[in-house]
Amino acid sequence: MPHKVPSPRASAVPSGRDGLPSLTGLRFWAALLVVAYHLSRQVGQLPGASELAWYGRSGVTFFFVLSGFVLAWTYDGRQVPAKVFLWRRFARIWPLLATTTVLSVGVWLALGKTVSAKAVAATLLLVNAWIPDRVMLQGGNPAAWSLSDEAWFYLIFPVLMALPAVRSRRGRRRIWVMVCAGVVLVWLSGALIADGVPRVWALDYLPLTRTLQFLLGVVAGLAVARGWRPPIGLWSAISLAIGWHLVLIPWSEAVSDALWYGPYHASHLLSTPLFALLVAAAAHADLNGRKTGLGGKWAIHLGHWSFAWYLIHEIVIRVWVANHGRPTGLSDTAMVWLVVVAVSLALSACAYRWVEHPLERRLRGFGPRVPADDGRIGEARPAGETVRQN
Repeated sequence: MPHKVPSPRASAVPSGRDGLPSLTGLRFWAALLVVAYHLSRQVGQLPGASELAWYGRSGVTFFFVLSGFVLAWTYDGRQVPAKVFLWRRFARIWPLLATTTVLSVGVWLALGKTVSAKAVAATLLLVNAWIPDRVMLQGGNPAAWSLSDEAWFYLIFPVLMALPAVRSRRGRRRIWVMVCAGVVLVWLSGALIADGVPRVWALDYLPLTRTLQFLLGVVAGLAVARGWRPPIGLWSAISLAIGWHLVLIPWSEAVSDALWYGPYHASHLLSTPLFALLVAAAAHADLNGRKTGLGGKWAIHLGHWSFAWYLIHEIVIRVWVANHGRPTGLSDTAMVWLVVVAVSLALSACAYRWVEHPLERRLRGFGPRVPADDGRIGEARPAGETVRQN
């Protein structure tokens, strides 16, 4: 990890809901990347947008890095029993997972599709990403596989925070280098798996593989909390992330995704350090009171809805395609994109207001507690969730 520079504002931590607003705003853009990815592949392509988002599944990598960052930031120096931490995480993700899974299964049944009860159970138990079977991975809601990875991250987080290497500046530097090398080695290991389906599971879904992304977020979060200044600014980090996706365009034209060295696996594995720099730069900008353009009122609202949006948008796409088919012309495709985005966002806003937020608060009230919370910023949210106060 680059050299740590003390920051006079590192101790002046913003408090209250959305204490680091740029991170909340970035959640929406990462979720939009995933939404555009699914629209491009399941509805139809829009020139420019689809090329840039053709590997937008990398937005999930961003959320895994961000999850580690915000959890490390939130719980650094706080004495929170593991059972309290894990119950909070359950209350955070499970109500909306269960609700959207019921919605997804209902849509499939209404469309006359067969639904595997075992796959739905695996989804609700947050274990489906461990099973190398396409039916199980899709489970009750195809987008929910990432929550199985998040559940694994939550289980190991208290152990990671106790590791001496994670707690020391030198150790974090070494972990940063090791993770960057590790994601490259994981990508290269695809050459050892001839069959495409097992390779996709091992490199894309398996929680053990994705742990590197979470770990890099953890060390970045602790480093920024201790005054580390990222080597590049926010807009340079954004430019790097966009540039990476632009590089994937000619790569995809030259190499098939069916090959291990194609851009599909590389898109989400090799983007890990870029997203870590992006998250750290955004947090550092907020800490120094700089206006980033990512934390305005509507950006915050959209960030709040992004977790639900991530889980709902594919269901809306599925309903549209089943009833109307794929559009043929450019104008029709653009219209369907707008309809899907508008409808899924509206449903997500309702889900946040009437399901996600109230059920989380109610479940927390039933679970174990600690006597006091210092609430530096809110806890991390998986794949689209927002930052908010404990």
